[in-house]
Amino acid sequence: MAGELEPVVQRLQHELGLGEPFADPGVAAFGLRNAVFALGDCFIEVVSPAGPGTAAGRRLERGGGDGGYMAMFQVPDMKAARRRVSEADVRVVWQIDLPDISGTHLHPADLRGAIVSLDTPDPPESWRWGGPEWTGRTGTGAPGRLAEITVAVSEPEAVAERWARVLDVQVRDGERPVLALDGGAVAFVPAASRHEEGVVEVAVELPAHARAGRESVEIGGVVFTLR
Repeated sequence: MAGELEPVVQRLQHELGLGEPFADPGVAAFGLRNAVFALGDCFIEVVSPAGPGTAAGRRLERGGGDGGYMAMFQVPDMKAARRRVSEADVRVVWQIDLPDISGTHLHPADLRGAIVSLDTPDPPESWRWGGPEWTGRTGTGAPGRLAEITVAVSEPEAVAERWARVLDVQVRDGERPVLALDGGAVAFVPAASRHEEGVVEVAVELPAHARAGRESVEIGGVVFTLR
């Protein structure tokens, strides 16, 4: 989430070698503007308040500036996922069922660290939120892959277990709790306070020419580790 959309969009394109983003007019209902980039078969989205007095603007103020705010996961069975959400007493803040995708956003106060979205596209290779090229079909993303996100929370172990229950995955213990996903991972690290919780790091795999020998770059309050 960014206070100003365009500067972050330009840096993502320049630093990560991304293509042109999709601007979803539907996010206006949430008081937002956005840009969605396709990286391989995954996506990086930037949102910004469309005007004053929005929930997004208030979150930026509480968090002290730009930062990661949301994590979206593709799940194979939305009915089963929603049942797990209900059994875990997690509140749903928004949901929709369309012919080519179903989506469910979960309350960040219940899961902690980020707004978690569960989505089931049909066909599985499509992703309506990525734009017309991905609606009901497989689009083409920039070369690379989103490999891992890191979420800072004040109780990493407890939060990891809660996310794992909703996502129906296992927690891998070690120096930090990690959720091992199909082709990716979510790691949890300590945050000093609730106000500092959020997505703090995104690991992306890029071709050598885009990585240009760099190990990391900070964009929009998030560290992008380049692999």
